Amino acid sequence: MYAREVNGRVLDFGVSGKLYRNVLVMFDRQTGSLWSQLLGQAIVGPLTGTRLIMLPATVMTWGAWRREHPDGLLLRKEEPSKATYASYWNSGTVGVAGETLEDPRLLAKQYVVGVRIADQPKAYPYARLSTQPVVNDTLGGTPLVAVFDEVHGGAGIVFSRQVQDRTLTFALQQTTETTVLLTDEETGTLWHGLTGDALEGPLAGQRLRQLPATDSFWFGWKDHFPNTAVWGE
Repeated sequence: MYAREVNGRVLDFGVSGKLYRNVLVMFDRQTGSLWSQLLGQAIVGPLTGTRLIMLPATVMTWGAWRREHPDGLLLRKEEPSKATYASYWNSGTVGVAGETLEDPRLLAKQYVVGVRIADQPKAYPYARLSTQPVVNDTLGGTPLVAVFDEVHGGAGIVFSRQVQDRTLTFALQQTTETTVLLTDEETGTLWHGLTGDALEGPLAGQRLRQLPATDSFWFGWKDHFPNTAVWGE
């Protein structure tokens, strides 16, 4: 998800029908520039090189969203009559034109949470997060925690670990029927793992800052960021 304002102008985006390294290419109606969806950057046209500001977003099931945000809005689009990409998801096919770069560290269609801070990219594989759902890490000088919620739709969320000039270390407290609960070692505060809200303890009322992240197939992420690190390597 990106902010649409560029140099004081709000742009309107559409789907170009083109692909760049197997990833969607957008266009803006104001200048006709083409934009890489994964990079958030104009790659052809008057705005070439311009980057959109990435906004934090979370992939989760509709049921989980309604539980956490009962007053949240819904962007309703025409629903397809069938799962158009079901056969692709279940096949061994990689993209449309195949992989741009070979990188055997992960299987091509393995799903990852991709994070880029200070131009340093790192991939957190779903398969590894499913066995260790809370990961304390540092990337680009930013202490972060990756939280994986396999029970409620496989959501991967990334937060900053800095609260009130203090760097916290998180651990999984409990996975319930509705959410994931964390505690921090420094204060013992209980945290909501999907929203970053401090629920009980010395830091109650505080909220972790969510960091922008991208859910992607491995082949798409590493083709755009060939120097990416992989958590668990």
